[in-house]
Amino acid sequence: MNANGKVFKYPDNVDTDVIIPARYLNSQDAKELAKHCMEDIDPEFVHNVHEGDIIVGGWNFGCGSSREHAPLVIKTCGVSCVIAKSFARIFYRNSINIGMPILECEAASDAIENGDEVSIDFDTGVITNVTKGETYQAEPFPPFIQDIIRAGGLMNSIRAKEGNV
Repeated sequence: MNANGKVFKYPDNVDTDVIIPARYLNSQDAKELAKHCMEDIDPEFVHNVHEGDIIVGGWNFGCGSSREHAPLVIKTCGVSCVIAKSFARIFYRNSINIGMPILECEAASDAIENGDEVSIDFDTGVITNVTKGETYQAEPFPPFIQDIIRAGGLMNSIRAKEGNV
């Protein structure tokens, strides 16, 4: 499992209200919500993001409320992975639950810049900054979490296992 894309870089403490402003949460339609992803910190994000692109954040990415909408809209926009120095615990769990790959790597977060091209090998945790010719090592997910992400989320993973029992 791999990801390749252009980077959108954000600072420390990007909270869930920045990822998807609460004023739009009157809809449950992920595609409708995704139209507003990151708009309060980067109004051009939704116009510039492409399938496979990558978000790089600092410390405490996804802090704030516990709503699952935040990683869902990031995934719906086509982002293939979020890399950060650290994640808020509930954002981390919600990301896995919906099948959104995330990696903690301080070195990558420090070195990667907005617009860099990055490649990620999820099996090994190796993050390659293609633009700079540098690599960084994140802790890869254990196989059971990789299975959840490959299945597209926890519920899909459970359904697949039930079908195989």
